[in-house]
Amino acid sequence: MAVRSQQDDLIQAWRRNRPLLWAVFLFSVFTNVLMLTGPLFMLQVYDRVLGSRSEETLLALALLVTFLFLMMGVLDFARGRVAARIGAKLQASLDDRVFRAALARAGRTGQMQTGLADLEAIQRLLSSPVFLSVFDMPWTPLFLLAIFVFHPWLGMLALGGGATLVLVTLLNQARSKEPLIAANRASGMADRFAGRLQSESELVQSLGMQTHALARWRKMRAQALGQGILASDQVGGFTTLTKTLRLFLQSAMLGLGAYLVLHQQMTAGAMIAGSILMGRALAPIESVIGQWQLIARAREGRQRLVALLQEEKADATRMPLPRPKALLEVNQLSVVPPGQRQPTLRGVTFRVQPGQAVGVIGPSGAGKSTLAKALTGVWKPAGGQIRLDGATLDQYDPDALGQLIGYLPQSISLFDGTLAENIARLEENPAPDAVVSAAKKAAADALIRHQPMGYDTPMSSEGGRLSGGQIQRIGLARALYGDPVLLVLDEPNSNLDNEGSEALNQAIRAAKATGNAVLIMAHRPAAIRECDMLLVLENGTPRAFGPRDEVLRKVLHNADHVVDATRAGAVNGGVS
Repeated sequence: MAVRSQQDDLIQAWRRNRPLLWAVFLFSVFTNVLMLTGPLFMLQVYDRVLGSRSEETLLALALLVTFLFLMMGVLDFARGRVAARIGAKLQASLDDRVFRAALARAGRTGQMQTGLADLEAIQRLLSSPVFLSVFDMPWTPLFLLAIFVFHPWLGMLALGGGATLVLVTLLNQARSKEPLIAANRASGMADRFAGRLQSESELVQSLGMQTHALARWRKMRAQALGQGILASDQVGGFTTLTKTLRLFLQSAMLGLGAYLVLHQQMTAGAMIAGSILMGRALAPIESVIGQWQLIARAREGRQRLVALLQEEKADATRMPLPRPKALLEVNQLSVVPPGQRQPTLRGVTFRVQPGQAVGVIGPSGAGKSTLAKALTGVWKPAGGQIRLDGATLDQYDPDALGQLIGYLPQSISLFDGTLAENIARLEENPAPDAVVSAAKKAAADALIRHQPMGYDTPMSSEGGRLSGGQIQRIGLARALYGDPVLLVLDEPNSNLDNEGSEALNQAIRAAKATGNAVLIMAHRPAAIRECDMLLVLENGTPRAFGPRDEVLRKVLHNADHVVDATRAGAVNGGVS
């Protein structure tokens, strides 16, 4: 088994982009050197051309400057394109890892993560001009040194202005951090609430909740806008201050230069060149302050990504196991649902043989759905073991385990795609025979053929034109697709009519006949008609397990005793 390095995934992805980073660095070297073209041209024009009044010198300088500016533009464009590809490669290399980690976190804790949005925020930063400012900042001291060459007083003014802008940058970071985080958090909450309302639009309208839901969303949205305005005011104030200060410094540089020219301590060309150089030296700092929201969003996203990837380690490579027999063993299983501290299942032990169907019954909240999610590997055991043909579930690759298990949850969701793709578990090129076979086993073939485009009818996550019973049949067909070794059906007949219930029982009989195993979590007696064994759960603990009829007689007998005792207590209480 391969052991994966525990090194930060972001660092690894960043290191894979080293060649491109070196390319951006080299392009930046030549670009910043060529930035001296403008100041040197002005210096030559004022000190040589105007003094000599030579048109030939001016023409030669103009041709040279045109070529140099053209090269600077090409190199600047090239480094921008390379930087954009760094962001794209970083996102592409981490997309799968972040997607799987976000799914794992959602399944483990029940909390939706914004890992992909955080990764996209980093990608946008790397593709923006502010990222290139990082490569321009090391040249700021060089430009300041060039100003010192013109005259120390100009250098001191430029150095003081640069120090002031750096101080403004630090103040911007300190003052705007909390408002930006609060604004992003409030906006995210409002967007999630709006998305939830849209996904449940039929329920909202049917229950007359639209006005109240809109009022609540409007309140959340107003809070998000308020936080956003506060953050924008903070960043905008510093941006305006930086821009105003830079323009003032350029004018101050010209004024001081003019004073020095009047006292014949420098030339007019040096005065103009110094002003241009200072603007170039301070441009990266101004860019960072102006794009601080983008930087803060990417930094916040990186912190969350690091926490997500460190918490949700990548699955180690597992040796593929042969197709197992349908022998399921559960030993002293305890399960703690995501977001809770107390287990909802405790000490559950039972065994399912190949060709057997086991019904799991009990009142609401007994732990039936929790058991179903544990058997499919969605929720990890807090204690005990689940073994399939002798191997614990974590010995199987998650995708391979999913192919071995057919799961029908209580709440069935269809995905954006055709009916055939939904049945085939979103395979891009599913085998038509396997899709049709699964649909026939679930008695869904006829209803699918009556759809406008048959198996190619597009579906959405809301189910579209299908009824609850039809969606349940499609979900059953999806569970049966690929001939899974183990079927886990959670309330499989809750929306089925008589025809659907009969098809369900026929599918269970067919699975048993081929040596597969079936577990059915049920409330309705019709769902356990084909079950050989019965497990009774009560308050998360097993109350009885054994042959179906024997367990039913025992449960009903105990229930009769409870009823008789209750009646006797009521009578005695009345007599007394």
